Amino acid sequence: MSVSPGIVHGVGLGPGAQDLLSVRADRLVRGARHIAYFRKAGRPGQARRIVEGMLRDDVVEIAMEYPVTTEIPLSDPRYNACLSAFYADCTARLAALAQAGQDVVVLCEGDPFFYGSFMHLHSRLSGVVPVAVVPGITGMAGAWTASGAPITWGDDVLTVLMATMDEDDLTRRIRDTDALVVMKIGRNLPKLRRAIAAAGREPDAWLVEHAAMPNQRVTRLVDADSVTPYFSILLIHGQGRRP
Repeated sequence: MSVSPGIVHGVGLGPGAQDLLSVRADRLVRGARHIAYFRKAGRPGQARRIVEGMLRDDVVEIAMEYPVTTEIPLSDPRYNACLSAFYADCTARLAALAQAGQDVVVLCEGDPFFYGSFMHLHSRLSGVVPVAVVPGITGMAGAWTASGAPITWGDDVLTVLMATMDEDDLTRRIRDTDALVVMKIGRNLPKLRRAIAAAGREPDAWLVEHAAMPNQRVTRLVDADSVTPYFSILLIHGQGRRP
């Protein structure tokens, strides 16, 4: 007798607080027999930290540990080759569970379809086993909420950039937008500072670290001497049309 396949759920956890999960995400996380999540080797993982105390006593945890993060430059062909093999292995593990009739919840920081690792599983699992996605509040929404001011007004154009970009591209795009979000800052902070200054936007720039978490911090860029490598977002608020 054939077994009906299970579903692989990519569940958005939001920016970092349990009470910012959606009702659907909360239900799936608390009821899941199999929970999978990404983490750096030797670390508990931020997604796993968010759901601490929410999981079933008999939960089976599947920690998917990145083989590389910043050790190899993004431009090095080895980077893509290494991660491609990693995602293929993760896909095989989750697909085997689903094909055996088991549902799996993959924990995703923020929103699964917004610069998240789950996207690489989704593209490989689609058409192989059933896949469902639960959207979540993005980290950038948590950041501009923490800043205490709207990110856009009226017809403002919002641009989302990665600080890993080329400095000249960063400068041009920062200069040309009304409102700005910059992610993946970390070791790129000196380059980002130069780009912000060259674009003439330094007085308007804010850094938000650990948005929606207990150690949340909001600082003007000109006053920041360092930044938390991963959980940091830079903002420039739009000042557009309003009644």
